[in-house]
Amino acid sequence: MAFTGRCACGAVTATISAPEPVAVRQCWCRQCQQAAAGGSTNNAVFPAESVTVSGALGSFGYVAPSGNTLTQFFCPQCGTGVMAQSSGRMHLRTVRLGFLDPGHGLEPDTVIWTDEAPAWAQVDRRDASYSGQPPAPGQPVAEQA
Repeated sequence: MAFTGRCACGAVTATISAPEPVAVRQCWCRQCQQAAAGGSTNNAVFPAESVTVSGALGSFGYVAPSGNTLTQFFCPQCGTGVMAQSSGRMHLRTVRLGFLDPGHGLEPDTVIWTDEAPAWAQVDRRDASYSGQPPAPGQPVAEQA
C-alpha cells in the first residue's frame, strides 16, 4: 500500500512508496507541543527514499535535546505540518499523520517524551512509552528502569 498526503491548501503533496512505516509514534516533547499548538504530534516514520514531496516547503531547524538538529517542514502557504528530519537519522522521514490523506489506517503504538507532557495530557498507557528519547526505529529496545 502506498500512502499519499496533502496540506490543507493542496500546495504540498507527497507519495510514500513504503508498504508500511518503520514506526508510528506520538511525541510529547516540548518542541512537538509547540508545533501542535499544545498537544502532541502523531507521526509515521518512513525510510527517506520512500518519501517523495512535491511543492515548496518552509522549514525551521533547532538543536533537539538529543543533540541532533531537528528540522520541521511545513507548507509555507497554509502552515500544515508535513514532516520532520533529524540530522542523526538522515535515512528516515517523520511524516505527520494529519498530513496523510484520510484512510491511511495508521495509529501510534508508542508514546515518547512523556516526561515533558503537561499534567492534563491523556497518554494512552496501553502503548509502549518512553520518558525521553526512544531507541531509533528498527533498533533493539532496551528495558526501561
